[in-house]
Amino acid sequence: MALSACGGGAAPQNADGTVELRFSWWGGDKRAQLTQEAIKQFEAENPKIKIKPEFGDWSGYWDKLATQVAANDAPDIIQMDEKYITEYSSRGALLDLSKYDIDTSKLDEAALNAGKGEKGLTGIAAGINAATILANPKVFEAAGVPLPDDSKWTWEDFGRIAADITAKSPKGTYGAAAYGTDEASLGVWLRQNGKSLYTSDGKLGFEPGDIAEWWAFLKKLSQDKAVPSASEVVEAEAAPLDQSGLATGKNGMAFWWSNQAPALEKASGGDLKILRFPTKTGSATDAELWYKASQFWSASSRTKHPQETAKFINFLTNNVKAGEALLADRGVYPNSDVRAAIQPKLTPADVKVVNFIDQIKDELGEAPAPPPKGAGAIQEIIKRYTSEVLFERLSPEDAGKKATDEMKSAISK
Repeated sequence: MALSACGGGAAPQNADGTVELRFSWWGGDKRAQLTQEAIKQFEAENPKIKIKPEFGDWSGYWDKLATQVAANDAPDIIQMDEKYITEYSSRGALLDLSKYDIDTSKLDEAALNAGKGEKGLTGIAAGINAATILANPKVFEAAGVPLPDDSKWTWEDFGRIAADITAKSPKGTYGAAAYGTDEASLGVWLRQNGKSLYTSDGKLGFEPGDIAEWWAFLKKLSQDKAVPSASEVVEAEAAPLDQSGLATGKNGMAFWWSNQAPALEKASGGDLKILRFPTKTGSATDAELWYKASQFWSASSRTKHPQETAKFINFLTNNVKAGEALLADRGVYPNSDVRAAIQPKLTPADVKVVNFIDQIKDELGEAPAPPPKGAGAIQEIIKRYTSEVLFERLSPEDAGKKATDEMKSAISK
């Protein structure tokens, strides 16, 4: 992402005084439909500002954005992710939104702070969510295993319950999906053990032995058949959400972000239960969950129309019409007033997520440090070494040493 100081994104002002802003995001067809309805509502209130949508799926989004930024052709409004916001803002690619008229008074403080860094406020939360364990009650019922009390269960309880479901279910059905495919479950584990994924000065917040313990517990779950075999775990990684083990009734529990619950519930064809993470102590106040910004609204530092760009971001953040269009597609609406106004329009599954987010409000730990530059590579490193441990090609201890070396290298480049 080589950035030059000259040039600017193309956002011409037409002869009639109208301004065109480019707006890019990732997501599926439903997101595109909802987002374009929000654009329609904004343009109705602001006829001199036209929004040109640019969207695609996650896999190609970041390569395209990097190319655009390097060519000084970035979109004016950019849907940004937590993994990359520090990377882009530290290189001067994102606008400091605190210098413009955007009301942040109704946003959750932790979610707001997640968009702040050395270069100012470079992202406004588009939604908030939390790390969860989703449970499929049908799988529990078929196995004759009661759902856990998530206000007081431990990791040992989790392993025991998952193994019990597997033992009492048809071959190929497991009590839980394996963790280890992203940073969320590792982040929770580390926080419960007094560590963190990252430090405030952009370094790793844990040692090789900390992640080794996480993998050692996963290995025990695998040996107890509480989670699928190594080959099944690898196969599951490639499955789309609607074909995941939880959605197809092959897993009793799985690790997902809360904003993914409605889509999973729809795919499963039944009710899903949102659970807190287990703890070491059996107390929900020690779960160390946090509100995560599911995505951010960011702006190119090279936009030729920063005032209009900020006006659109303010609309997405604070206008009830935007909320009625977007609903809970990007997570629970971070503006508390908009959230209350749109709740009657939400689906029962979305309301369930909102209620969970509100339920854990008084149990949250401190907001984690934002991912440093290079953190986009961490997830792939975690997945790769999780596979090495499950296939028993590396011990958890050796995997811990190799993985942390690679992670340190990734974030120090």
